Amino acid sequence: MTVYHFVGIKGTGMSALAQILNDMGFQVQGSDIEKEIFTQKALEQQGIPVLPFDKNNIKDGMTVIAGNAFPDTHEEIAEAASKEGVKLVRYHRFLGDFMKQYTSVAVTGAHGKTSTTGMLAHVVQGAEPTSYLIGDGTGKGVKDSKYFAFEACEYRRHFLSYTPDYAIMTNIDFDHPDYFANIDDVFSAFQEMALQVKKGIIACGDDEHLQQIQAKVPVLYYGLGEENDFQARNIVKSTTGTTFDVFVRNTFHASFEIPGYGDHNILNALSVIALCHYEEIDVAVLQERFKTYQGVKRRFSEKNVGKQVLIDDYAHHPTEINATISAARQKYPNREVVAVFQPHTFTRTQTFLEDFAASLQHADKVYLCDIFGSAREHQGKLSIEDLRSKISGAELINEETIESLKDHNEAVLVFMGAGDIQKFEKLYQQTVS
Repeated sequence: MTVYHFVGIKGTGMSALAQILNDMGFQVQGSDIEKEIFTQKALEQQGIPVLPFDKNNIKDGMTVIAGNAFPDTHEEIAEAASKEGVKLVRYHRFLGDFMKQYTSVAVTGAHGKTSTTGMLAHVVQGAEPTSYLIGDGTGKGVKDSKYFAFEACEYRRHFLSYTPDYAIMTNIDFDHPDYFANIDDVFSAFQEMALQVKKGIIACGDDEHLQQIQAKVPVLYYGLGEENDFQARNIVKSTTGTTFDVFVRNTFHASFEIPGYGDHNILNALSVIALCHYEEIDVAVLQERFKTYQGVKRRFSEKNVGKQVLIDDYAHHPTEINATISAARQKYPNREVVAVFQPHTFTRTQTFLEDFAASLQHADKVYLCDIFGSAREHQGKLSIEDLRSKISGAELINEETIESLKDHNEAVLVFMGAGDIQKFEKLYQQTVS
């Protein structure tokens, strides 16, 4: 039996795929940087070896799965390519082949992919055996699965390696400005993806770009607007969650209760309801499963510390910041909401500078950490001061000044970002405990 070796195993998709193959009885190992990343805990719990990068990790007979963040010149990838007895495959190519044995559901969109994939996997496995790959580093391989729910990322058009049975498309928005030229370029990628779907597309009809999608299969629209095939009505938001009625083409379908907050969670649930309706999954299963959905890692993850609430969230785009702050206000309407934000990549910060400022101003107070670069870019033309100057009352914060958050007694502190913002939250917890 081949050994699957993952180059960059701590990547969110890579970690999840490694767990799936491990669950299915394959021999799995991987390598990565030695810095601690939140995805490695699950790997350690499953006993999957994680090694430091070293070309000597590559042995004859292995199948080497290379993470998309690493170039062909990476020492392990180059070593694998040079060995005749080693099969080398990129992550997205491997995943594209792997899913063909299941009824596959690709969840894609600029925002909401991870939360929707997590919700879909949780709900559908109440009806049928389901394997899943979630972009928070969570993966599960279930024997004799009928369904495979997975997150499909548009970055560098990687999702064009997939020909899923279904696609849920949450939205189309301009992101990844280091790769996409503009919103039209993003749309063209989604349009190409749509033509590869084999059974049906579940798309958010409230999104003006998704309304233009052309496909060879039925396109079902969901949303809050009346023109959608699946519409949420009679929405009641409270501090404990959200309830709503679903109408299918203007006919009452069922009532649902979710423990989530904000319109984005209603939309995520609608996409799952639409897919399950199409697959004729019993609505009673959905109603019960929604109530027990706990969310995914780094998406509105809460903990109480003293009299404060700390929320950890992956929000790294203005649209996501708006959604996260809105959710915090729904759950904690009478508390001060403090945003602690770490911009992720210089190109994204530069491109959306005005939008970041506008979205963050929905918080009562804003603290900014230095811009977090990426494997692709370590510096840029602007600094965090460019963003701070556009937000009234915003302050810069670092590891030495993190204690100033104590001044916000009984506040909700929302730590947001896709870099290493968690280290600031961890450090702050240590100062108050």
